[in-house]
Amino acid sequence: MANVRLIARLDIKGPNLIKGVHLEGLRVVGDPQVYARRYYEQGADELLYIDIVASLYGRSKLTEIVRRAAQDVFVPMTVGGGIRSVDDVRDLLRAGADKVAINTAAVARPELVTEVARRFGSQCMVLSIEAKRRQGGWEVYTDCGREHSGRDAIDWARQGVALGAGEILVTSIDQEGTRKGFDIELTRALAVAVDVPVIASGGYGQPAHLLDVCAAGADAVAFADALHYDRETISQIRASARSMHIPVREA
Repeated sequence: MANVRLIARLDIKGPNLIKGVHLEGLRVVGDPQVYARRYYEQGADELLYIDIVASLYGRSKLTEIVRRAAQDVFVPMTVGGGIRSVDDVRDLLRAGADKVAINTAAVARPELVTEVARRFGSQCMVLSIEAKRRQGGWEVYTDCGREHSGRDAIDWARQGVALGAGEILVTSIDQEGTRKGFDIELTRALAVAVDVPVIASGGYGQPAHLLDVCAAGADAVAFADALHYDRETISQIRASARSMHIPVREA
């Protein structure tokens, strides 16, 4: 089994790092540049930036934030929010991003997944899925968890991979910000359904949650709340993972 990647997630609104619960009730945490540098120095394997309201307002402010981060941070950066075209992807990659995560625009126009994968490679194209439980499974939501899509999350993941996505980022709206653990059933269902890496996001509260989600098949795990509010550092999470025999990179 490959090493599980420990990812620091930074949700962005305008110039600020923010955090919410169930993708709502957003609170300003601070300057994303300061936090990105901190998480890099703590040993994060990757950084994940999501402009959490970009799709709502038809724009993204991430290019400049990514350009600044690239001066201080030397691990892969995945960037999402407000990406609508191959040109948007090109601009973010030029600014220093390594991968892009696309949700709303991919749901609206699935061909975009193929266009990005063909132009920049599947390894660059992360399909971002915001999922919420419904009877019989999970529904895909767009626009920062505000809009129903009517799509089944597992079916959409399969379709996204067939279109060219090289990775799946799944955010459980039900669990996000709750500190009550990940949606284990959702993670397991996705890990079984697709043959690309699955990044689990939403719900981490204690080391046991990391063990549970890795056992369910997560290839990478994203942390936000625990890091932003100094409940744990990436270094501490890595040590916990090693103590539970979860394969992670050496610190």
